[in-house]
Amino acid sequence: MPFRTLEDLDVKGKRVLVRADLNVPVADGVVTDATRIARQAPTIRELADKGARVIVLSHFDRPKGKVVPSMSLKVLVQPLSDAVGRKVAFADDCIGPKAEAAVAALKDGDVLLLENTRFHKGEEDNDAGMAKELAALGDIFVNDAFSAAHRAHASTEGVAHLLPNAAGRSMQAELSHLEKALGNPERPLLAVVGGAKVSTKIALLENLVARVETLVIGGAMANTFLAAEGVKVGKSLYEADHMETARKIIHAANESGAAILLPTDVVVAKEFKAGAPHRTCPVSDIAADEMVLDVGPDSIKAFENRLAGTRTLVWNGPFGAFETHPFDAGTVAAARAVADATKKGQLLSVAGGGDTVAALAHAGVEDDFTYVSTAGGAFLEWLEGKSLPGVDALTGK
Repeated sequence: MPFRTLEDLDVKGKRVLVRADLNVPVADGVVTDATRIARQAPTIRELADKGARVIVLSHFDRPKGKVVPSMSLKVLVQPLSDAVGRKVAFADDCIGPKAEAAVAALKDGDVLLLENTRFHKGEEDNDAGMAKELAALGDIFVNDAFSAAHRAHASTEGVAHLLPNAAGRSMQAELSHLEKALGNPERPLLAVVGGAKVSTKIALLENLVARVETLVIGGAMANTFLAAEGVKVGKSLYEADHMETARKIIHAANESGAAILLPTDVVVAKEFKAGAPHRTCPVSDIAADEMVLDVGPDSIKAFENRLAGTRTLVWNGPFGAFETHPFDAGTVAAARAVADATKKGQLLSVAGGGDTVAALAHAGVEDDFTYVSTAGGAFLEWLEGKSLPGVDALTGK
């Protein structure tokens, strides 16, 4: 995957546009989760330390091309300053006279944050005129926002064609790990796909089943697969209208030689609430008034046995209703098994997706996987085998 990195750039005295993703949760003017800021900070800090005049671009929320004061990036100036270890200036626009004046005032090593790119309609339209205005502010473009790379916007894709470009450190780490995990993995390769619905992950399942040696299906979507094989799943959440989709995935696995691992035992309850009375039973013994809320110990043991011979793992989605005790046991046990194999050097493990990140944090192992992506939609589209415009613009595709 040919793309330039910061090592390939001579940035001293140059104006470097950095597309970051600072779309972080904010409540009452306070950032409640600064993970994305922390991941973008190393690129900004490195460029500033090398004497670049760093100009940071980002979107925030969905203002739909209008100026919405509550969606201003101004609230992120101090958190970003703290993360990069130097004062960050702010411009009240990302193009036009205010942005131009703020850029002109920069000295080597300075950092400037421009206002929300989505305050302009041209951003999401990938308007050539807006891309040109953005490009005029810099000499070099660095994209460090993999999480926005699946969008062909002016600040992610358009400007990349107008300036010498490179991937930032976060983008570089994401692309490198995804290439190792799926592009050119050490085999055997195992994928865990969980979550509520087959319908939201059809493309993901279709892409993975042709690439992996083992596909592990967890979460409520496993109920649809079980139902497709004639198992009575009681009151469990499942998609009757996607049972045929499940059969097609099973058929595709048979054609490609991939093994599909479905639960053989499950944890069931008559109601879904914390601490609800529950029992573990084989999938053949689910009562009509029960619902499946987690996988059982035999299913986890089968997963661990398969894991023992695996060299690369990709994970998206939980095994059960992990947010509610005691239906978190399966997800936690599986996550800790992967973390243990990773720490022993037996496995390269890459995980991503909002629920997945939360599940790994719940299990206390988010730092023990090889790489955990916070990119959300872009991570999923990559797993689906889709082309990402922001990445293609860097690699010359």
